[in-house]
Amino acid sequence: MPAADLLTVGNLGESGLLARILPRLQGASALLGPGDDAALIAAPGGKFVITVDTLVENQDFRLRWPSGFQSSGFDVGWKSAAQNLSDINAMGAIATSAVISLTLPHTTPISWVEDLADGFSAAVRELGATFCAICGGDLGRGSEVSITAAVTGTLATDHPVLRSGARPGDVVAVSGALGVAAAGLALLDSSISHLGWTADEQVLVFGQRRPAPPLAAGPGAARAGATAMMDLSDGLLKDGRRMAISSGVVIDFDSRTMEADAQRLSPAAARLRKDPLEWVLGGGEDHGLLATFPSADDLPEGFRAVGMVKEPVGGKPRSGILLDGKMPQTDKGFDHFEG
Repeated sequence: MPAADLLTVGNLGESGLLARILPRLQGASALLGPGDDAALIAAPGGKFVITVDTLVENQDFRLRWPSGFQSSGFDVGWKSAAQNLSDINAMGAIATSAVISLTLPHTTPISWVEDLADGFSAAVRELGATFCAICGGDLGRGSEVSITAAVTGTLATDHPVLRSGARPGDVVAVSGALGVAAAGLALLDSSISHLGWTADEQVLVFGQRRPAPPLAAGPGAARAGATAMMDLSDGLLKDGRRMAISSGVVIDFDSRTMEADAQRLSPAAARLRKDPLEWVLGGGEDHGLLATFPSADDLPEGFRAVGMVKEPVGGKPRSGILLDGKMPQTDKGFDHFEG
């Protein structure tokens, strides 16, 4: 058997790998956790919400970036947890369980997989998903690393907050960062060596590696009477358009409310010769929340107004988005199948 620091999943096999990573997947207690063919989870109120999301090597992350930076297993595990917890959050719900499916090349170091398990557990714990039990999952072999997680949750109120409930006259608001993860991605993908990043640039990259969805904000928005809500995973304009179309309204964003966001990103944007506002408007993966409320007085803690919901009018799209009262030239954002 190779030395501990040289072990791969091919050396240990499935049973040996499970014995190494299951103790690291720590969350709240389930009625029945790992060990049987399925877990047993309580469903308070008789209903629950569920989401699933996948991270695939060279599509959603790289093990080694053009900047020379190497992704740790901890980063990938954290990001998997964060994006799924954010989807539960966006329904106005509280996460209650998670199952994980891993596809791994047989040469993957055991230490990297252990690090991934630690990252997933740390995100659940540190982001505040204190009721989320990690209940096991599945292992498979493939040519590249892939992690799929499914998360369930229980509603904070009687009904979920949908993206289809925005009404004319509502205030549009966001919670969480805008553009940070996009700026971090641009740095990772750049020819600027990671050894030369400034302290501020390292913070931006950290926001891409380990996003921090505001998990208290979703249930808080539901209790405050949010009329519509969704996770900001693909960019403010792209996700805003999705909400507007689902609701049959026009969402008019006010760029003046985002000047501070753009200013924070300006030094990195200047170095990369980018427009920081494009990151703010088109950057995804911060996993904040986009929501609408009946009035500005209804905004709960952690939300700030960024626009208004309007009736479609003559000459404007039946439903869609505006930026400062005009149709934006693009609603750039992430799309798995573009290009």
